Amino acid sequence: MIIKATGLNPKPEGVRAPWFREAGFFDPLDLVQVKYEMLRHAREEGTNKADAAALFGLSRQTYYQAEAAFERDGMSGLLPRTRGPKSAHKLTGEVMRLVEEHLDANGQLQARSLADLVHARLGISVHPRSIERAVARKKKR
Repeated sequence: MIIKATGLNPKPEGVRAPWFREAGFFDPLDLVQVKYEMLRHAREEGTNKADAAALFGLSRQTYYQAEAAFERDGMSGLLPRTRGPKSAHKLTGEVMRLVEEHLDANGQLQARSLADLVHARLGISVHPRSIERAVARKKKR
């Protein structure tokens, strides 16, 4: 099983900067450090952005994204971020009221049929597992 660790450079062999090749402080596995040094190299050494990106094994697009993130958030902007929604954003109060109204009389959950009902009535596509988790969270409270 392969585990992807946050902040690890997936292509450390692409870093060609000589100071990263010597044993010591610079670590080609540390993606935050690689991005920071790429930005610093372009600013301080006057290297153009495309050459700096290539020297550090990254794309020009990655350079520009890192530059914007660094200007906006400083060092924390260079940390990897998880993508996608951070919460059950489709399960609004209206959706949950509809779900609760149509739970079986004994409180049994038919997530697939509830997802179909939500889609038919409200036009919102919700995964059945999302409904199961939302109902379980509500029961815990």
